[in-house]
Amino acid sequence: MSREKYLSINENVTGYSFANLGLFTGFASCIVNAVYSLVLLGIFKEFFSETTASAVVGVYAAVYALFAVVVGIFSTEILHWFSKTKLLYFCLFSLGICYTMMSFAVKPATFIAIDYATNIALTLLGILLPLFISDFSKGIGMEKLNARLHLWANIGSIIAPMFAMTIVGWFDGNYRVPLLVAAIVYFSGVLFFHKFGIVQEEKIIKRVNFKHTLRALRINAGMFFRKQGMLRAYVVNFGFYALRSMRLLYVPIIVIENGFTNETLGLILSLGIIPYVVVETFIGGLIKKFGPRFWLTIGFTSFACFSLIALLASGYSLLFIFVLWQISGALMETSHDLLFFNGTKKTEQSRYYGIFRTSVNFPSVVAPVMGTICIAIFRHTSAVWLITFVMAVLSTILLWSKK
Repeated sequence: MSREKYLSINENVTGYSFANLGLFTGFASCIVNAVYSLVLLGIFKEFFSETTASAVVGVYAAVYALFAVVVGIFSTEILHWFSKTKLLYFCLFSLGICYTMMSFAVKPATFIAIDYATNIALTLLGILLPLFISDFSKGIGMEKLNARLHLWANIGSIIAPMFAMTIVGWFDGNYRVPLLVAAIVYFSGVLFFHKFGIVQEEKIIKRVNFKHTLRALRINAGMFFRKQGMLRAYVVNFGFYALRSMRLLYVPIIVIENGFTNETLGLILSLGIIPYVVVETFIGGLIKKFGPRFWLTIGFTSFACFSLIALLASGYSLLFIFVLWQISGALMETSHDLLFFNGTKKTEQSRYYGIFRTSVNFPSVVAPVMGTICIAIFRHTSAVWLITFVMAVLSTILLWSKK
């Protein structure tokens, strides 16, 4: 267990308890993901043409992700100031408040400001849950707990996109209304976490010396990347999230641009979760048997193949590819961060995980910018799948590189 002390906790709480929070976070995030890029597209279409607006969405996503990288870098210091328990309460409650505000017809500038507030909470939440799971993984193993976390998240996500698009239909195409539902789910997550009865030792907040903080972060980052196996772990995680970022951002836009309805988009997004649920019911044991690199290789190479097909496909065959390539993501989802957890001691994880976690957000800076360049050159949104092909191939090569 990590150096932080747990003064009290309910007897029945285990690593599975924290993994079960994935039912709330996964359901809420999938509701948001189903409409997020379409909300942004609607905002930017007020100022740009439709094709230009889709490219601006990519630029916005890149800047948004860059901010998340900064938050991730400073998360190590934030974890020094506050207990993980207090931070998790803060994240869940803040997301409930922010998405409630974003669901109303606010001005574009107000929406963007609130969106950046959610960025802080989402980034910290993505760091805290794996650390809690690792703290309580003794006797179970990270492979099984990771599989449970993603399984619950994906079960909740099966109905979330269809549910979101149904709500959009009820409210005459208003893509912001589902954000209110996501807020309610996050508030429910607060109540679920409260049942754990966790009390942690409070930390003394020392006066912040900005220069000292930056120096500590620089030293910490250097130590992380010099540690054996961490550069490979970082690059592999980067590749996984780069593909995920492109898929989440551009699949909804391309489906709508191809003339399909909102209901069809919701169905495709929901069907795409089924491979995750099926695979993650058994993948935990197989990862222990064959190792994470084996499944990551299959995932990256198959994603590259599907990307090439998506470049040429149209109509219903394109929808079929969007569902089928989710198998690639499912094979990688449980194992993409195990190179970090298997290569570090529990006492080191809180120190290094914030740096490692920038590999989650940094791809969302690079990938959409590259996607925007592709759209500008080829004048068609589907050109972004050329980027995912190259990323998947490079990730496979780096996964097996000697350095």
